[in-house]
Amino acid sequence: MKTAFHNARLIDPETGEERDGSLFIDNGLIVETEPEGATVIDCGGKCLAPGIVDIGVKVSEPGERHKESFASAGRAAAAGGVTTIVTRPDTLPAIDTPEVLEFVARRAAEDSPVRVLSMAALTKGRSGREMTEIGFLMDAGAIAFSDADRVVADTKVAGRAFTYARALGALVVSHVQEPGLSRGAATTSGKFASLRGLPGVSPMAERMALDRDIALVEMTGVRYHADQITTARALPALERAKKNGLDVTAGVSIHHLTLNELDVGDYRTFFKVKPPLRSEDDRLAAIDAVASGLIDVISSMHTPQDEESKRLPFEEAASGAVALETLLPAAMRLYHSGQLDLPTLWRALSFNPSRLLGLDSGSLTPGALADLVLFDPNAPFVLDRFKLHSKSKNTPFDGQRMEGRILGTWVAGREVYRREHA
Repeated sequence: MKTAFHNARLIDPETGEERDGSLFIDNGLIVETEPEGATVIDCGGKCLAPGIVDIGVKVSEPGERHKESFASAGRAAAAGGVTTIVTRPDTLPAIDTPEVLEFVARRAAEDSPVRVLSMAALTKGRSGREMTEIGFLMDAGAIAFSDADRVVADTKVAGRAFTYARALGALVVSHVQEPGLSRGAATTSGKFASLRGLPGVSPMAERMALDRDIALVEMTGVRYHADQITTARALPALERAKKNGLDVTAGVSIHHLTLNELDVGDYRTFFKVKPPLRSEDDRLAAIDAVASGLIDVISSMHTPQDEESKRLPFEEAASGAVALETLLPAAMRLYHSGQLDLPTLWRALSFNPSRLLGLDSGSLTPGALADLVLFDPNAPFVLDRFKLHSKSKNTPFDGQRMEGRILGTWVAGREVYRREHA
């Protein structure tokens, strides 16, 4: 596992630089000098960057393996330049006991070519009534705690869980949507939703939920991550929390950075995600927040759904889209439009999520894990959803012209994907 990458365009999110040069791997780590006997790879001037660390991936084991398995998700991740996937606990049953977590970890280790870390549920059954055994779940390997899109509505229960998590140094990941206002919503409220006859939710639902959670963070001191901040109205509260020294970070999905509410105009259910797509002003505000560092993380929020759950009227269809393989080419839209440069993108895709989770990845510094992706940011293609490695094919980018091809992916120096043809 000695490799020398030559003639590469190195994307270093830690220093914020792009530079031409070489990179060397020995025994799974990045090293300063070329090891003797290394396999030489000529990158042909293409981009070499840290592998993507994707927080909030839905893998449907246990319970719904027909939608996505660890084998299919792992192949999709490798083909998408994702070297670490952090799975959500919204499975059937929920990942809320050490036994279920150990089952998931075992299946992931057996079947996935990329690194898999698991979140566990914050409350039993994700029901919002009784917190899980956070300490035992941490001992079993839980990287963070979340009830995913089921918001803990009882503030006293949430406060107790936050307090317990703080005592153990656990990270809490929260979905910031006020549950009462969000119930039954299919799109963001406004003139467009009204014209389409779709039930909407006000952007204020996000701000209200974030305000409550920030108050709980201030009360408990817990490490806290908001999985998706998608509206301009929520950003001032996030900025105040950070300025006040609270241990708060935030993410946004690639769909909310590259699509807006008008994309649901023809009722295509592949564009139905949670939270719903926002206005163009919200999209641009989220991009600016990523550029400034106010939003720390970009993720795929990969949510596989089968055809039956999507071939329904828009209001009734399941929410979610697959995105492990489309995350990088969709992010290239932001690069080619001049809104975000590559080091800034990789700060949010790899460096920041690695630091948030305490991983040794996300960097090109000697001593870092050799989790890498080689890609051509300019390679054009038309996306065919049936060629995706995921079992489910519910992508909003089907049939769209995209740019950005993954050429190779390495996990701890081991090649897990190589593109064989154009």
